[in-house]
Amino acid sequence: MSRIRVVAAGCGRMSTNFLKAALETGEVEIVGLVDPELSRAQERRAELGLDAAAVGEGLEAMLRQQRPDAVFDIVVPSVRHGIATLALDHGCHILTEKPMADTMDHARDLVRAASAAGLVHAVVQNRRYHPGVRRIARFLRSGAIGDVTGVYCDFFLGPHFGGFREEMRHVLLLDMAIHTFDVGRLFSGGAPRTVWCREWNPKNSWYAHDASAIAVFEMDSGVVFNYRGSWCAEGLRTSWESCWRITGTSGTLLWDGEQDIRAELATGRGSGLFSSCEAVTVPELDPRDRVGGHRGIIEDFVQAIRTGEPPETAGAENIKSLAMVFGAIESAEAGRVVHIDGETR
Repeated sequence: MSRIRVVAAGCGRMSTNFLKAALETGEVEIVGLVDPELSRAQERRAELGLDAAAVGEGLEAMLRQQRPDAVFDIVVPSVRHGIATLALDHGCHILTEKPMADTMDHARDLVRAASAAGLVHAVVQNRRYHPGVRRIARFLRSGAIGDVTGVYCDFFLGPHFGGFREEMRHVLLLDMAIHTFDVGRLFSGGAPRTVWCREWNPKNSWYAHDASAIAVFEMDSGVVFNYRGSWCAEGLRTSWESCWRITGTSGTLLWDGEQDIRAELATGRGSGLFSSCEAVTVPELDPRDRVGGHRGIIEDFVQAIRTGEPPETAGAENIKSLAMVFGAIESAEAGRVVHIDGETR
């Protein structure tokens, strides 16, 4: 079976792991690299040994020259809508970095355009493909701790990025929390309905704007998802995957975001104050579980192109996670609970 011919738009630092993962699948041929700074496209071509790939500064010219099957969108969010629209206009499937758009209107526009053209439009939510996330999602779907009632998550790190992030408004919510919100949505088994959020900037912060947040989401399944996070928390940091507690009608699961996944099941009420509980094993990965971060996403994307089946992170589905981000920002700015509209009408 022939490989999917791809042009990559955006050749900054983020593109390296993205393109390496694509090449590792053996399913993709990178035929073009585009960046407004031509030297970055040339550097990426040399770094990855893509001697046969064309390089250029403009996407439209590259699309006319190479006529690829798909575009990898690895550009900054502010220009994503234009890049993605251009790719769809040229009949290309598109795999886009998160967030899928810089506004909800732009996100809805892209979802509608991809649907009308019959093209695959997917989003790189690579943390959804973490082995721990896959194990937990399958375990919860099995009903092992009953129906999920609450999802609680802590994210506390202190990265000194430098550059644009330290000047960015809503930096935690916009640049990172979408990963956590997306996984929380997966674990809850529902779509977001309302959110209350509070943002602030601690006195020790090296960010220009609010780098800490608390958000409480109500899902349409009745589950409450509680998020606490900071990007200026020094010491005792959590995993990048966060630290999780998930409660169900029959038990609880804990995950430290790394290797420690534990669950307990209530076995009945004794004569004391608490129910008796016993440990229950969370099964290892199933052979059907797609893992591997970027690689897992790209494999799903390729499969969707070949089969016509929507990928797990299709734009029409992922827009619900984006709506959580913009809903949280609106709530923080307004100081009240807001309704979340993740529809694509």
